Amino acid sequence: MCTSSVGVTATAAPTSTGGGSRRAPTQFPFGPLTADAGASADPVLVEIVQGSLAAVEMEVETAIGRTSRSPMIRDAHDFRAGIHDRRLRKLTGRSYSALVHPVARDFPIEEMREGDVFFHNDVYLSEGGIGHLPDLCVTVPVFAGPEGERRVVAFVQAFGHHDDIGGAVPGSMPSAATSVFEEGLAVPPIRLWDAGVPNRAALSIMTRNSRMPDSLAADLDAECSACLMGARRLGELFDRYGVETVESCFDAIIERTTATYRREILSKIPVGSWVWEDYAEHDGVDEPQLHTQRITLTRTAADDPEGERLVIDFDGTGPQAKGPINHCGDYSDGVFLKKWLAPILRNLADTPERMAELDVNEGIVPLIEMRFPEPGTLLTPVFPAPTNARTFVILRLLGVLAGVVAKAVDGKMPADQETIRYTGVYGDDLDGRPYLMREVLGGGSGGRYYADGEDTIHVVPDSRNLPSEFTEARFPFRVEALTLAMDSGGAGKFRGGLGYEKHIRMLKDGHFMSIADRSILACWGVKGGKAGKPFEVTIDPGGPNEREVDALADAEEIKAGEVVRIRTTGGGGWGNPLERDPQLVVRDVVWRKVSAEAALADYGVVLTGSLEDDSLSFDADATAAERSSRAVDEAVEEPFFDRGPGYASLAGGAAFAAVDLV
Repeated sequence: MCTSSVGVTATAAPTSTGGGSRRAPTQFPFGPLTADAGASADPVLVEIVQGSLAAVEMEVETAIGRTSRSPMIRDAHDFRAGIHDRRLRKLTGRSYSALVHPVARDFPIEEMREGDVFFHNDVYLSEGGIGHLPDLCVTVPVFAGPEGERRVVAFVQAFGHHDDIGGAVPGSMPSAATSVFEEGLAVPPIRLWDAGVPNRAALSIMTRNSRMPDSLAADLDAECSACLMGARRLGELFDRYGVETVESCFDAIIERTTATYRREILSKIPVGSWVWEDYAEHDGVDEPQLHTQRITLTRTAADDPEGERLVIDFDGTGPQAKGPINHCGDYSDGVFLKKWLAPILRNLADTPERMAELDVNEGIVPLIEMRFPEPGTLLTPVFPAPTNARTFVILRLLGVLAGVVAKAVDGKMPADQETIRYTGVYGDDLDGRPYLMREVLGGGSGGRYYADGEDTIHVVPDSRNLPSEFTEARFPFRVEALTLAMDSGGAGKFRGGLGYEKHIRMLKDGHFMSIADRSILACWGVKGGKAGKPFEVTIDPGGPNEREVDALADAEEIKAGEVVRIRTTGGGGWGNPLERDPQLVVRDVVWRKVSAEAALADYGVVLTGSLEDDSLSFDADATAAERSSRAVDEAVEEPFFDRGPGYASLAGGAAFAAVDLV
């Protein structure tokens, strides 16, 4: 645990909570910038300031996307910008971001100068804001005020997943790492630009440790320049309206978020406690097993002495893994995890349209209390535990929170959604030059109580798959297919979204890499909905060398002419599939989302006619009879969640966990 408070006033925090959990210590002040917390701010000006912040953030991201070089940043868009006030509070809510806390901890704010750019990627010194070493973070202070009295009033920050920062394998994500030292170069917070002058020595050290030095140098230059530009834009906002006026608007923006979530979201959860858990399936070192992530959710009453809030207790989460699936969550009062998990709560909004309007900024922090197990678990790893595949934990936590809330609100939450995965190939191209192509292919989202899940979403906001035209022009392979994976969405009254199916034919020998889970365990269905299909990779399908590739692979050999077939996860289904409108099943078969075989097997729909002559329909009487024959004995208690057949293989044959019952 990091307890230094250089440059920041320390604040006390309770640590003992009983039941084996504790609150994470915090050393950063939290509170408004103005005496009345923005109550006197002009509401029209608040809207102008909020819109300006969003515009600056988008301008920063656009500049990075247009001037960076690596495919992960420029094309896959796996990066984020954020704007924070001088209290380190996140003001924008369009996407998640890292934290300014580690910079303010190590560099006193009053000693910062215009033109400074700070850099870090050290997982254990990031206060929980950086999850693995390829995520590089730059932070620029914003100055405003009259000449001679200019001071730091805000911060512009960007962080993104870069191609390579050293380590044991290309891409800096060794699947069998047992130490963070195998994962690449770790840099604690440093001043990368000093009053506008780049630190060439530090840049040389970082690029020297990368297999892709040119891309790394260009990306860092793009990010630093974009954040400096964003700082100038934000400074203009302060110059136009005055520091006190703008800071009053900042307070109003955050206070409005707190009030909105308390009124529209927290009110939907009854007072009480519920527990649920889900699992990562492997860590790259030990044999596949259930790596538990558990949440006990408590909704306190309005008259609770510490306030009306959600208490998220991670007690019962499994021990620290040998392999790289750990995540440093228990820093700075868990403030990063609060903002990371909060978007799940938006599903409780009255309508999907209202859900889309709700931003997640620092205003949600007072409404959530985090409680963590003692050090040595998946969420409280001890240095130097590896973390490069920590997505297996923090993305699973999104689903665990969705599941435990679903128990509280009678299932009115989506079923489980896709989780991020990295696939790619590397080697030497047709001209003998080394290359590395990595891609974050999405998958299906879960069915909802009012609608099907979405196909091929990307859980990282605004990220995307790489365009085939770009990859074929740059790398020695051909994309022969990029389609929806039929039958991958979990069956349900509302079906889960479909994953991708992608076929890549190699033009030269190379190596395939994958950092993925959900290859054994599937995206769970809820309230009678079925689990989706898991992730799978097959090389040379239908050929003489057909073979399945493990979801964690660093260097699977692939020969020229062989095809790599990638199928990503489908989302879980919501509700009993036998209650799905047969017309929708027919439509799904016509659209090639559901096979004719699955229409009968999963939905009990007896089809008639043919796809070939557009006469496909269904026999209403035969369908009713088929569904009636499958009626479930209501006296038998059925689990609220369906985890799919892979769960039994890791749970000693058990069909479901005790926490799956309501």
